[in-house]
Formats: sequence, structure tokens, C-alpha cells
Amino acid sequence: MISFQAPVQEQINAYDPAMIFHQQNPERLELVVNDPIRYRAVPVLVYLPAQYSPAPVVMFCHGLGGSCKDNAYLGQHWAANGYMAIFIQHPGSDDSIWKGKAPDERITALKGAASPRNFMLRLKDIPLVLDQLEKWNTTKGHALHERMDLDRIGMSGHSFGAMTTQAVSGQTTSLGNASFTDLRIKAAIIFSPSTPHGEDTTQMFGNVKIPWMLITGTKDIAPIGTVDMKSRLAVFPALPPGGKYELVLYEAKHSDFSIRSLSKNTKATNLHYNQAIVALSTAFWDTWLGENVSADAWLHGDGPNSVLKKKDAWQWK
Repeated sequence: MISFQAPVQEQINAYDPAMIFHQQNPERLELVVNDPIRYRAVPVLVYLPAQYSPAPVVMFCHGLGGSCKDNAYLGQHWAANGYMAIFIQHPGSDDSIWKGKAPDERITALKGAASPRNFMLRLKDIPLVLDQLEKWNTTKGHALHERMDLDRIGMSGHSFGAMTTQAVSGQTTSLGNASFTDLRIKAAIIFSPSTPHGEDTTQMFGNVKIPWMLITGTKDIAPIGTVDMKSRLAVFPALPPGGKYELVLYEAKHSDFSIRSLSKNTKATNLHYNQAIVALSTAFWDTWLGENVSADAWLHGDGPNSVLKKKDAWQWK
């Protein structure tokens, strides 16, 4: 755990993790990570921070049928706050499985892609990308050369991407009690967490050693699969104390976490959800990757109340 010194009150009052919400459009870079062993090409979309000094890295993987261009509001905000945001696309469970198909064929295609095989492919994509980031960081002339602080890496994902994030950041999977934890990951944010029905949650989550933030909604039910709210809310109680957080947004649905971008026409409820998410997620990264004492005080004090509504639920341990 990080040891913090108490910030002065002026620093706490000045800290605002939502301050540049909607105000900055970071440079983007599209790259591909190739795996010659699996004959697999993994696209990544990088949101670059303004500074050229080594920045902490935060990764994100999309849900079933998504792409690396999903959740752009997160990539833009995190990069604007000084993070190298790496959004990963997973072939086989991305938007290629439904594009070009008739509407009545899309659900069948999506259900078929929610398979153990694709889950395993995703779990192997994460260390593949991390290995490539290490190479790019030391390759002179590359756009990412010496721009990443790879001692400070965060992982995140939504839905199928949440399952991926859980598995690589400390969860014991149901695949023969195997562990896919990558020790390079120092903190994780899980959008729409879940646990398989009938599994021992204490066994699955009791050994998570790094900070986790869980984000869900009271109506967070996916159109595919059998995960219910009981499953989503069972994760937090099973986690050991120390850097563990849960946000439950009132009436937020599964789709509310995967909006690609926001505009003046975006519903007020979505604006609230997204502003709460970017503020709390940024404060979490700032606390556990940035070692920012003001962020720590904001996150564990009255800061969350400034972006949440009365019926939203927030807790930490």
C-alpha cells in the first residue's frame, strides 16, 4: 500500500478530477500488436497525454461486440489528466462478429462469441500488449519511445472486458483455479463486475492484492448471458479490505457504461453517470498510480459527494 503524507487543505480544495470534463481532445494513435505464435493481430487505440515525460499507463478492454473506439469519453479524460490510455480490441469478440449481419442474426453471433475460447484469447492479449508496450517504450524513433512509466500500470474494462480485467488483476478464475494475474498491473477498475453463478466468491476474490474499483448500476443487466445484479454486487463483499471501492449508479443500465462519446444532445442522466465515472476513476488512478495525496483525500473524504446524486451508492474499505 502507498504511504501518504497529509495534504494541506488548500491542495484538497483545489483538486478536481472532473475539472477538464469535455474540454480537451488528446492526440490519438492507432497501432497493432502482432502475435506470430497465435497468428493474431490485436488493434490498440492510444490516447496520448500532452506531456512527453513518462506517464502512467491505463489500459481498457471493451465488452462483447465492441471495439477499441468504445468508451472514448474515458480515454479522452484519462489522457487529458496525464495518463497514457491504451484501448485494446479483441478479435473474435469485437464488432467484427456482428457487422454486416442482419439484425436477427446479430444476437446469435454475439452469443456464440461469448465463449471460453474467446475469454482465453483475451487473457493472452493482455500480457501480449504489455510486452509490446515495453518494446515500444525502448525503441528509438517510435511515437511511444520513453513516454510510458511502466512501473505504474492500471487495467480496466467493461462487461466481457470486466471479466478480462478481473482475471488478469487478481481474481482466481473458474478455469481449474488457474491464475492469470499479471503482476505488472498495479490497480484496476471494473465496469459491470460479475462472478459466475455457484462459485465461491471468497475463493475467487479473497486474494486480490491490488486496489480495485467496481462500477455498476442498479439496472446493469446485459442483454446476453445470465449475470444478474446479485452477481454484480457479490464481488465487493468478497474482496479483502485495503484500496477497494464500489460505485452503484442509480438506474444506470449496462449500455450506459459503453457510450462512445458525449455531445450536447446526450441525456442528462448519461451526463451525470459519465461525469461521476470520470471523476471517481481519475481520482482512483491519481491515488494509486499517481500517488497524489490530494486525490487520496478527495477519494476518501467528501469528494465523491460532489459528483454523485442522493440515490447513488458509494462505499470503500
